[in-house]
Amino acid sequence: MSGLLAGSLGFLAVIVLILLEVPIGLALGGVAFVGMYVMVGPQATYGVVGGSLYEFAANWSLSALPLFILMGAFLQHSGLASSIYRAARLWLSFLPGGLAIATNVAAAGFAATSGSSMATAATMARIAVPEMLKAGYDKSLAAGTVASAGTLGALIPPSILMILFGVLAEVSISKMLLAGILPGVLTLAVYVAMIVIRACLNPKIAPRSLDKEEKGQRWASLIPIWPLPVLFFGILGGIYGGFVTATEAAALGAFLAMLIALAFGQLSFSVLKNSIKTTMISTAQIFFVALGAVLFTRFLTLTGMSGAFTSLFLDLAVSPYLLLLAVSVMFIILGMFLDPLGVMLISIPIIIPIFTNLGMDLIWVGIIVVKYVEIGLLTPPIGFNVYVVKGVVGDEISIGTIFKGVGWFLFCEVIIMTIIILYPELTLFIPSQMN
Repeated sequence: MSGLLAGSLGFLAVIVLILLEVPIGLALGGVAFVGMYVMVGPQATYGVVGGSLYEFAANWSLSALPLFILMGAFLQHSGLASSIYRAARLWLSFLPGGLAIATNVAAAGFAATSGSSMATAATMARIAVPEMLKAGYDKSLAAGTVASAGTLGALIPPSILMILFGVLAEVSISKMLLAGILPGVLTLAVYVAMIVIRACLNPKIAPRSLDKEEKGQRWASLIPIWPLPVLFFGILGGIYGGFVTATEAAALGAFLAMLIALAFGQLSFSVLKNSIKTTMISTAQIFFVALGAVLFTRFLTLTGMSGAFTSLFLDLAVSPYLLLLAVSVMFIILGMFLDPLGVMLISIPIIIPIFTNLGMDLIWVGIIVVKYVEIGLLTPPIGFNVYVVKGVVGDEISIGTIFKGVGWFLFCEVIIMTIIILYPELTLFIPSQMN
């Protein structure tokens, strides 16, 4: 059996196993192990498996992942998400589509503590969707806003996907985190503009409402969210100024989050135990998928599939933009069927050598990759964020209604990605200013 045939059969086997709902980490790792066992025998396979898994898991930069997850867990238990949404609602409800805008702003704020798109979508779905439906908002706008706002979790630092990209592409994680700020703000701004325009053209989908009693509570609503700017600017300021590395910033953030939960009177033994438990489970899930993807990447390299993919994409490299278009299509298609972690871990080792050979800035490429991975969370038939929101709202809103609402935000993503691709300096400005 030729290497390319073995690699093709391996890809097909992984797809079939995933469609059969086998966990993606097990599907990737299992197929890779069997494939290598058949091709090179047991001794070499055990050596590759042991060496590859240790090399990845022992990477010091990955220690930032559980620390940022722990930080988010502490802040969730402190009730910060509800406070962020309440403040955003009180300050923005007077605008056309104010509650939907407040949901986006609150999601951006919560993303700065969670680092996860799906966690952001699930949290905001519980808080914001009932408020919007109570105010008479169109169901597709309410649910679509929450599902799409969740994607801000991958751009607003800290971001789990950016940390993984930095490790896999061997670029500065600190610069990756800082590079996500302006694209994140751009995404938020375009989303808000679209909501305002739709609400102005059709006020029925987003009725305005703000009680006079609530207007007097605006300034008071800012008091409970003081930890957010302290954490956000403290962590990013430390990275930007060169005072701490990304890993040290994660440790600092987790420690400060614990103190914040203590200050809010929420740091009980139960909260401490549940936060650590959540961190351990989330980290184990990420590493399980990541280690399976590492083995599958080694298998593809052994079969020659990685080289074949590289040659295929280099043939398209007549223009960097044509190459980006081809890669974009690949990410969107993969995102329709795989979770973002799986998409990134499978594809990054293949495409990074291509962009490196072309001399393209990998920080900029990383932001583009993360954006496309997040867009995949919204695209049918398997838009993970859409199903997360559906799981929270239950039978009150149909899956078709949520996808209908998300369609408007996918149109926004076309505009956003065009700007990010045509103007790399938008992404690279803040990282370029680092000490």
